[in-house]
Amino acid sequence: MPIHKSSYQEKFEKTLAHAQDGFATLRTGRASAQLLDGVYVEAYGSRMSLHEVASISTPDTQLLVIKPWDKGLLSAIEKAVQLAQLNLNPVVDGDIIRIAVPALTKERRLEMVKILHQKEEEAKVMLRGTRSDVRRDIEKQEGETGVSEDDLKSEIEELDNTVKDYISKLEEISKKKEQELMSI
Repeated sequence: MPIHKSSYQEKFEKTLAHAQDGFATLRTGRASAQLLDGVYVEAYGSRMSLHEVASISTPDTQLLVIKPWDKGLLSAIEKAVQLAQLNLNPVVDGDIIRIAVPALTKERRLEMVKILHQKEEEAKVMLRGTRSDVRRDIEKQEGETGVSEDDLKSEIEELDNTVKDYISKLEEISKKKEQELMSI
């Protein structure tokens, strides 16, 4: 029974989406609600995403405004942003939290590009790992009835081409993010 492309393509899509999420957390010097995607708040006895307990807006390119739905969570949200190691300083202002997003220095931009390339390489490793798993599954079919050597060879070739496509998509996304990071 040949392995269908759709069965492993979903894994590649998830890896690509995971990489994009990781890239989105890299700060470009412009305020974006995505900067706070990895922030979790201790609320109501559990750990919740900041997006679940507050609305986040960007009134201008250098400012984030967090408006909690429950005013009692102001200090918990402030603490969570500080602990997230995003180099952002939240300021409680009445019933909202303001976060000024400072422009990045050239050194910090270059540091962010290094982190971007590390995340890109991690995603490539994940793609290759998935390829190895699928390839093993394809090779296990050898000797089964109705599966010829040509079938195995064409499946492996299709798998390799799919991985190449996803790696080039990943590199393209990374290149765009690098341009975004380096532009002022």
